Amino acid sequence: MIEKIETLRRIEEVGVVAVVRAETPESAEKISKACIDGGIPAIELTFTVPDADKVITSLKNKFSKDELILGAGTVLDSETARIAILAGAKYIVSPGFNLETAKLCNRYQIPYMAGCMTVNEMITAMEAGVSIIKLFPGSAYGPSIVKGIKAPLPQIPIMPTGGVSLDNVDQWIKNGCVAVGVGGKLTAGAETGDYDKVTETAKKFVQKVKEARL
Repeated sequence: MIEKIETLRRIEEVGVVAVVRAETPESAEKISKACIDGGIPAIELTFTVPDADKVITSLKNKFSKDELILGAGTVLDSETARIAILAGAKYIVSPGFNLETAKLCNRYQIPYMAGCMTVNEMITAMEAGVSIIKLFPGSAYGPSIVKGIKAPLPQIPIMPTGGVSLDNVDQWIKNGCVAVGVGGKLTAGAETGDYDKVTETAKKFVQKVKEARL
Protein backbone atom coordinates (compact mmCIF):
# COMPACT_ATOMS: atom_id res chain seq x y z
CA MET A 1 0.00 0.00 0.00
CA ILE A 2 1.13 3.58 -0.61
CA GLU A 3 2.78 4.75 2.62
CA LYS A 4 0.73 7.96 2.88
CA ILE A 5 -2.53 6.03 2.62
CA GLU A 6 -1.29 3.43 5.10
CA THR A 7 -0.36 6.14 7.62
CA LEU A 8 -3.82 7.70 7.40
CA ARG A 9 -5.50 4.29 7.64
CA ARG A 10 -3.59 3.44 10.81
CA ILE A 11 -4.36 6.80 12.43
CA GLU A 12 -8.06 6.39 11.70
CA GLU A 13 -7.95 2.81 12.97
CA VAL A 14 -6.69 3.77 16.44
CA GLY A 15 -8.74 6.99 16.40
CA VAL A 16 -6.52 8.90 18.85
CA VAL A 17 -3.43 11.02 18.20
CA ALA A 18 -1.39 11.81 21.31
CA VAL A 19 -0.21 15.43 21.25
CA VAL A 20 3.09 15.36 23.12
CA ARG A 21 4.34 18.61 24.66
CA ALA A 22 7.12 18.62 27.26
CA GLU A 23 9.75 20.83 28.83
CA THR A 24 12.59 18.44 28.01
CA PRO A 25 13.41 15.89 25.30
CA GLU A 26 13.66 13.18 27.98
CA SER A 27 10.16 13.83 29.25
CA ALA A 28 8.80 13.91 25.69
CA GLU A 29 10.23 10.46 25.03
CA LYS A 30 8.83 9.09 28.29
CA ILE A 31 5.36 10.50 27.51
CA SER A 32 5.51 9.01 24.01
CA LYS A 33 6.45 5.59 25.36
CA ALA A 34 3.68 5.77 27.96
CA CYS A 35 1.11 6.53 25.23
CA ILE A 36 2.41 3.70 23.05
CA ASP A 37 2.23 1.31 26.02
CA GLY A 38 -1.37 2.41 26.49
CA GLY A 39 -2.34 1.50 22.93
CA ILE A 40 -1.88 4.86 21.19
CA PRO A 41 0.87 4.46 18.57
CA ALA A 42 0.02 7.77 16.87
CA ILE A 43 2.37 10.33 18.42
CA GLU A 44 2.35 14.01 17.42
CA LEU A 45 5.66 15.33 18.77
CA THR A 46 5.25 19.10 18.85
CA PHE A 47 7.97 21.50 17.80
CA THR A 48 7.53 23.34 21.10
CA VAL A 49 9.61 20.50 22.60
CA PRO A 50 13.31 21.44 22.79
CA ASP A 51 15.32 19.72 20.03
CA ALA A 52 12.09 18.29 18.63
CA ASP A 53 13.76 17.01 15.46
CA LYS A 54 16.28 15.03 17.52
CA VAL A 55 13.48 13.57 19.64
CA ILE A 56 11.68 12.49 16.46
CA THR A 57 14.81 10.74 15.21
CA SER A 58 15.34 9.09 18.59
CA LEU A 59 11.76 7.76 18.72
CA LYS A 60 12.03 6.53 15.14
CA ASN A 61 15.14 4.55 16.08
CA LYS A 62 13.70 3.13 19.31
CA PHE A 63 10.37 1.89 18.00
CA SER A 64 9.46 -0.18 14.96
CA LYS A 65 7.03 1.01 12.29
CA ASP A 66 4.45 -1.38 13.71
CA GLU A 67 4.75 0.17 17.17
CA LEU A 68 4.79 3.84 16.26
CA ILE A 69 3.00 6.21 13.87
CA LEU A 70 5.24 9.24 14.28
CA GLY A 71 4.25 12.77 13.35
CA ALA A 72 5.36 16.33 14.03
CA GLY A 73 3.08 18.99 15.46
CA THR A 74 3.04 22.78 15.85
CA VAL A 75 4.62 23.00 12.41
CA LEU A 76 4.17 26.59 11.27
CA ASP A 77 6.03 26.62 7.95
CA SER A 78 7.44 24.48 5.17
CA GLU A 79 11.02 24.82 6.47
CA THR A 80 10.06 23.20 9.77
CA ALA A 81 8.00 20.57 7.94
CA ARG A 82 11.02 19.55 5.87
CA ILE A 83 13.21 19.32 8.98
CA ALA A 84 10.57 17.11 10.62
CA ILE A 85 10.21 14.86 7.57
CA LEU A 86 13.97 14.42 7.26
CA ALA A 87 14.11 13.58 10.97
CA GLY A 88 11.55 10.80 10.46
CA ALA A 89 8.07 12.30 10.81
CA LYS A 90 5.45 10.48 8.75
CA TYR A 91 2.78 13.18 9.02
CA ILE A 92 2.71 16.91 9.70
CA VAL A 93 0.25 18.76 11.94
CA SER A 94 -0.22 22.54 12.10
CA PRO A 95 -2.38 24.80 14.29
CA GLY A 96 -3.32 26.69 11.10
CA PHE A 97 -3.21 26.24 7.35
CA ASN A 98 -0.06 27.10 5.40
CA LEU A 99 -0.05 26.70 1.62
CA GLU A 100 3.70 26.20 1.29
CA THR A 101 3.59 23.46 3.91
CA ALA A 102 0.75 21.80 2.01
CA LYS A 103 2.79 21.91 -1.19
CA LEU A 104 5.86 20.45 0.48
CA CYS A 105 3.92 17.64 2.13
CA ASN A 106 2.24 16.81 -1.18
CA ARG A 107 5.65 16.81 -2.88
CA TYR A 108 6.96 14.20 -0.43
CA GLN A 109 3.60 12.38 -0.14
CA ILE A 110 3.35 13.05 3.58
CA PRO A 111 -0.11 13.58 5.14
CA TYR A 112 -0.73 17.17 6.23
CA MET A 113 -3.26 17.94 8.96
CA ALA A 114 -3.96 21.66 8.97
CA GLY A 115 -5.74 23.57 11.72
CA CYS A 116 -8.95 25.30 10.60
CA MET A 117 -11.77 27.10 12.40
CA THR A 118 -14.14 28.11 9.60
CA VAL A 119 -15.78 26.30 6.72
CA ASN A 120 -14.05 28.63 4.28
CA GLU A 121 -10.65 27.73 5.74
CA MET A 122 -11.53 24.04 5.50
CA ILE A 123 -12.49 24.28 1.83
CA THR A 124 -9.27 26.18 1.05
CA ALA A 125 -7.22 23.55 2.89
CA MET A 126 -8.91 20.67 1.10
CA GLU A 127 -8.34 22.33 -2.28
CA ALA A 128 -4.63 22.45 -1.40
CA GLY A 129 -4.57 18.70 -0.73
CA VAL A 130 -4.73 18.65 3.07
CA SER A 131 -5.34 15.06 4.21
CA ILE A 132 -7.25 15.73 7.44
CA ILE A 133 -8.80 18.94 8.73
CA LYS A 134 -7.68 19.58 12.30
CA LEU A 135 -10.63 21.36 13.92
CA PHE A 136 -8.73 23.67 16.24
CA PRO A 137 -9.34 24.62 18.92
CA GLY A 138 -12.13 22.10 19.35
CA SER A 139 -12.96 23.65 22.72
CA ALA A 140 -14.34 26.70 20.91
CA TYR A 141 -17.13 24.59 19.41
CA GLY A 142 -17.85 21.21 20.96
CA PRO A 143 -18.76 17.91 19.26
CA SER A 144 -22.10 19.09 17.86
CA ILE A 145 -20.44 21.32 15.24
CA VAL A 146 -19.09 18.32 13.34
CA LYS A 147 -22.52 17.29 12.06
CA GLY A 148 -23.15 20.88 11.00
CA ILE A 149 -19.94 20.97 8.96
CA LYS A 150 -20.45 17.54 7.43
CA ALA A 151 -23.98 18.33 6.26
CA PRO A 152 -22.72 20.45 3.31
CA LEU A 153 -19.27 18.80 3.31
CA PRO A 154 -19.84 15.08 3.93
CA GLN A 155 -16.46 14.21 2.39
CA ILE A 156 -14.43 16.23 4.89
CA PRO A 157 -12.23 14.21 7.30
CA ILE A 158 -12.18 16.01 10.65
CA MET A 159 -9.89 15.55 13.65
CA PRO A 160 -10.60 17.90 16.58
CA THR A 161 -7.78 18.91 18.90
CA GLY A 162 -8.33 20.91 22.07
CA GLY A 163 -11.45 20.31 24.12
CA VAL A 164 -11.36 16.53 23.73
CA SER A 165 -11.70 14.61 27.01
CA LEU A 166 -12.72 11.19 28.29
CA ASP A 167 -16.15 12.67 28.96
CA ASN A 168 -16.83 13.74 25.37
CA VAL A 169 -14.50 11.74 23.09
CA ASP A 170 -17.36 9.37 22.26
CA GLN A 171 -19.48 12.29 21.03
CA TRP A 172 -16.72 13.57 18.76
CA ILE A 173 -16.42 10.12 17.19
CA LYS A 174 -20.17 9.53 16.92
CA ASN A 175 -20.64 12.90 15.22
CA GLY A 176 -18.30 11.84 12.42
CA CYS A 177 -14.66 12.56 13.33
CA VAL A 178 -12.08 10.20 11.84
CA ALA A 179 -9.89 10.63 14.92
CA VAL A 180 -9.23 13.00 17.81
CA GLY A 181 -6.08 14.77 18.95
CA VAL A 182 -5.55 14.80 22.71
CA GLY A 183 -2.87 16.62 24.68
CA GLY A 184 -3.15 17.65 28.31
CA LYS A 185 -6.22 15.51 29.08
CA LEU A 186 -4.12 12.48 28.10
CA THR A 187 -0.65 13.40 29.31
CA ALA A 188 -1.47 15.21 32.59
CA GLY A 189 0.14 12.47 34.67
CA ALA A 190 3.54 13.40 33.25
CA GLU A 191 3.42 16.74 35.07
CA THR A 192 4.07 14.88 38.33
CA GLY A 193 6.25 12.20 36.77
CA ASP A 194 3.43 9.63 36.84
CA TYR A 195 3.90 8.09 33.41
CA ASP A 196 1.92 5.02 34.43
CA LYS A 197 -1.11 7.29 34.72
CA VAL A 198 -0.50 8.45 31.14
CA THR A 199 -0.56 4.80 30.03
CA GLU A 200 -3.74 4.17 32.02
CA THR A 201 -5.45 7.24 30.52
CA ALA A 202 -4.36 6.22 27.01
CA LYS A 203 -6.05 2.84 27.46
CA LYS A 204 -9.27 4.59 28.52
CA PHE A 205 -9.24 6.84 25.45
CA VAL A 206 -8.70 3.89 23.10
CA GLN A 207 -11.53 1.95 24.75
CA LYS A 208 -13.91 4.93 24.56
CA VAL A 209 -13.24 5.33 20.84
CA LYS A 210 -13.83 1.61 20.23
CA GLU A 211 -17.12 1.72 22.10
CA ALA A 212 -18.25 4.85 20.24
CA ARG A 213 -17.73 3.09 16.92
CA LEU A 214 -19.87 0.06 17.78
